[in-house]
Amino acid sequence: MNFDIFLSICQTEVDGYLPSEKIMFQNFFDQVELADQLGFDTAWVAETHLSCQVQKENPEAVIPHFKGEIGLNTDILQLAQQVFHRTKNINIGSAIKNILCNGGPLAHAEAIKTFLSLHGMNPQEKRFLNIGFASGRFEFSNRPYGIAPRNQTERVAWKVIKGKILFEATEIFLRALRGDHFSSSDIAPKFISEKDFRTIEEWEITVKTYAKETSLTADEAANLKKIEIPPFWNFDKVGVIPFEAPLELLKLTVGSHDPGIQELANQYFPVDVFNLSITPPEVIEQTHERMKKIYHKEGGVWQRENMPRTAMIFLSDEPGLSAEENNLKAQAMAKNAWENYWTAMEGTIDDKKVEQAVENTLAGNPDKLAQLLNEKYHPQDRLMLWFDFNTHDNEYIKSAMKIFVEKVAPQCKK
Repeated sequence: MNFDIFLSICQTEVDGYLPSEKIMFQNFFDQVELADQLGFDTAWVAETHLSCQVQKENPEAVIPHFKGEIGLNTDILQLAQQVFHRTKNINIGSAIKNILCNGGPLAHAEAIKTFLSLHGMNPQEKRFLNIGFASGRFEFSNRPYGIAPRNQTERVAWKVIKGKILFEATEIFLRALRGDHFSSSDIAPKFISEKDFRTIEEWEITVKTYAKETSLTADEAANLKKIEIPPFWNFDKVGVIPFEAPLELLKLTVGSHDPGIQELANQYFPVDVFNLSITPPEVIEQTHERMKKIYHKEGGVWQRENMPRTAMIFLSDEPGLSAEENNLKAQAMAKNAWENYWTAMEGTIDDKKVEQAVENTLAGNPDKLAQLLNEKYHPQDRLMLWFDFNTHDNEYIKSAMKIFVEKVAPQCKK
């Protein structure tokens, strides 16, 4: 198996303790430097935009019971410079970069090309910047940048439309990275139709709203098969500089399981696929089969390692405890972490959700963890090991990383 590490830099309260931002970043660099020494391939870092804590002051708080910030990394490019300066071999990736906010896809493409130009100044540089990209987890991060309904039709159909925006952003982002000279009129138009909605009633309400806004006749509305959604980014022909950025030091991964997005992205570059959630095994396998057919030819043959998957690790190897006692301790850690998580995210402890989450978590002593990994994953899978979920115990995290590399990884299938 291929082992990466996932680092959340999540500044939330755990058992009454809320670290300062400085301590959070110190712990992050401590952990990523150790990950480099231990031989992890890539350090994936969560990315968040705008304060969750401040957002709670609004009438519609997204996570009203959450104390702190979901993540402190707002710019993977600045963070990557520091990581590359402090390490020797490890690659760095964003999990994920929101390409809708902070200026949109053109701005992100330009910043990445500038980073690559500077990163590649050293002719010996071989470490990759892996940009995982999507549209972000919370809408409140996008709304200040104009990613919000612009008329009543869009308000009614927003749940459908916001998914379409990632298609527009992805095409702009990848064409800009590729070096195209293009305008917004060259981007594929977006449409919504009945098949995009969960029920025919939702589509009919959208058509009625659109007909009223555009003064369609009753016959025109009855025969309407699709509605075009105007671009969210309008621009004359542009070219994103620097043009000579060394793209060979860039890897791309899309954070979406939408087959259409995966296919679109692979028209331009070899673009891998994230699995950042507990996804049913059949969906994982369907994605692998689809990617074998659509993966960009420059990426070669699709491999299972092209889909990095998060794996939450709770490891106990305490001297003086039996193997079973270490198992029970690790499982208790996992249960406590998930209880805290669901309380923070929803305000209540849902026993069923906690139970399901713990069942999908890797918890145990080293031998038990190896057994679970071999049972759950394919020998060629790439795992982003998540040691810092709902804990700020830096020494525990580093100890678990070491024990994993020394005692668990050697037992995993190759």
